[in-house]
Amino acid sequence: MLTTRFVDGAPNWLDVATPDLDGALAFYGALFGWRFESAGPDAGGYGFFQLNGRTVAGGMPTGPDQGPPAWTVYFQSQDAQATATAAEQAHGRVLFPPLDVMGQGHMAVLADQAGVRFGIWQPGRTRGVDVADEPGALCWVELYTADIAAAAAFYHRVLGLETSGVPFPGGVYTCVNPSGAGDDAMFGGIVPLADDPAEAAAGPYWLPYFAVEDTDAVVEKAQRLGGTVRVPATSVAGVGRMARLADPYGARFAVIRSETPQS
Repeated sequence: MLTTRFVDGAPNWLDVATPDLDGALAFYGALFGWRFESAGPDAGGYGFFQLNGRTVAGGMPTGPDQGPPAWTVYFQSQDAQATATAAEQAHGRVLFPPLDVMGQGHMAVLADQAGVRFGIWQPGRTRGVDVADEPGALCWVELYTADIAAAAAFYHRVLGLETSGVPFPGGVYTCVNPSGAGDDAMFGGIVPLADDPAEAAAGPYWLPYFAVEDTDAVVEKAQRLGGTVRVPATSVAGVGRMARLADPYGARFAVIRSETPQS
């Protein structure tokens, strides 16, 4: 379960890079009820999406030479420089080296052994997002990759993440949790690209899931707002009803109404 009791290796931040920040705000604001607060004149347009006064994500404008619109998931590290070095030693890359963010913390953007982009946030005055696992907030992440074993080895070496297999309709789902935290701290999974044509065509990446109260209603609204349905709403027993979407600019995300476990 993803919470704001952050531990090393767990997601603690995410942001979307988009060519039209006003348009993205209109989309996510209508979809999730988010509002936007600028980080100030020295932040290059960066700001915070907020839900009822609590920060749920960040957002920033980007140009065509800065890559396609996308969500980036950040994981907690107590030492961003050491984590960046570990990523390079594990055959990953440092895309943006660690830097201090106005005293709020240190961030870096890395790529894993398959080229998948992810971020590191070393907490300072800002620990991370203010809310998780509530409607309109991050509740799960998934890594779509061609080689689960290689990905598991990379993230174990770099972030200390542990994996476990959970029986799933049609096979086994690879869950991820922080080192030594156990099953209760699971925050995501690793999914083989070969099993999902929609994701195989898009290439490997980290996918954020946002909690919702009504998956079908959110899917319908996303379409009306100019978004794209990449995978229609689907129910999975014991998990919930989920859908994979993209915003009007192509940034991919998912939504889920989780199913309450039966005692």
